[in-house]
Amino acid sequence: MAPSPATTSGRRAELDSIRVLVVVGLVFFHTALVFDAQDDFYVKNAETTPFTLVVSALGVLWAMPLLFFLAGLGAWHSLRRRGAGEYVAERLRRLGVPLVFGTVVLVPLPQWLRQRADPAFHESYPEFLPRFFTLDGFKWRDFPFVFDGRYFEFGHLWFLLLLLTFSLILAPLVRWGGAPGRRPGDREPWGRRLGDRAAALAERRPGAILLPAVPLAVVCALAGLEEQFAGWHRAAYLLFFLFGFAFAGDERFRAALRRDLRLITVCGVVIFLVGAPLLMTAGGDPFTDLAPQATAGRALFGVTGWCWLVAILGFLDRRGRSAATRSAATRPERRPRRWYAYLSEAVLPLYVLHQPIVVAVASVVIGWEAPIAVKFPVISVVSLVLIFAVYDLLVRRTDPARFLFGMRPRPRPPAEVRTGSSPP
Repeated sequence: MAPSPATTSGRRAELDSIRVLVVVGLVFFHTALVFDAQDDFYVKNAETTPFTLVVSALGVLWAMPLLFFLAGLGAWHSLRRRGAGEYVAERLRRLGVPLVFGTVVLVPLPQWLRQRADPAFHESYPEFLPRFFTLDGFKWRDFPFVFDGRYFEFGHLWFLLLLLTFSLILAPLVRWGGAPGRRPGDREPWGRRLGDRAAALAERRPGAILLPAVPLAVVCALAGLEEQFAGWHRAAYLLFFLFGFAFAGDERFRAALRRDLRLITVCGVVIFLVGAPLLMTAGGDPFTDLAPQATAGRALFGVTGWCWLVAILGFLDRRGRSAATRSAATRPERRPRRWYAYLSEAVLPLYVLHQPIVVAVASVVIGWEAPIAVKFPVISVVSLVLIFAVYDLLVRRTDPARFLFGMRPRPRPPAEVRTGSSPP
């Protein structure tokens, strides 16, 4: 069997850009929750509006699934370079360290601000901290969120915990099913054979790229949706992560995305127009009820999410290839822009920082005598300025802070050779 065409190993600027866009967009998303009439956010404005729910739902369909999918893409390349053992160590350092640091230092603040809304609550922040970390036991059925406490939570860092868990699950699966980058002459492992057949089907059959929507629809319909995890069930996020890993291993998936982009877009729009009203008008709890309408609405939610995700990826791929072709024709030695490198490495720290800062700013602004049209942009803009200021001044400039936020050490300038010294 001929080896499958592999993806290019270089970084794709369009994917880094969309990651930055999603993380920055989370500032506006969580600001919108301050004014949402239904969501139980940490701080709430006295005046609410249902409009924010509609706008937020459009982002919920694809934003966090896209981050998990891109993490799966990155996992394939990381395992190819490092192997399973080094990959696990790197994930523990890049995800586990900011998860622990953020949970201890940043996550308690929004929870304390939530409690302050109760007139009977008078504890200072230092007084509240021990109660935040007081655990009542373990909830093993809620894996990996097993710690049970009245106030304890991982907050927005649920994303890091799930991603770390998925990465630790992936490593032994890869060793069992065949690691990326095997040596020529090795026996084709079952994992690669399965991926090769899937890629061949996507290449041969128009529309086959939509087949991953089927297991997503089943998970959403039967397992339900989890509001606390941006509207998707954790098992659905695992599927997005694994699909990203599989897509990274074969160039034919990308070719199928570009070829089927129009079909994917039409399906995504049509299914959304059918499924959204079905889910929003379902009685009871549409996220978990097994009534026929709610179940069907959740199934279509899963299909729509996949359609939107791959439509975005197909569009970015087309545009990225076109831009690369034009750049090669006009400026073949063009160097990456400094702001691109700056934002690319900032994604994880910005994510870790964003929610506590948004909640802190909102807790002040909601007390103003001003309409939503004034408060929303103030919270969003001030939060963005503070997030980038904290990142730039307190995180990116020192190696200890970079380590705590999952960043690599600062690149070292080439060592100067002293006069008369022997080369190393």
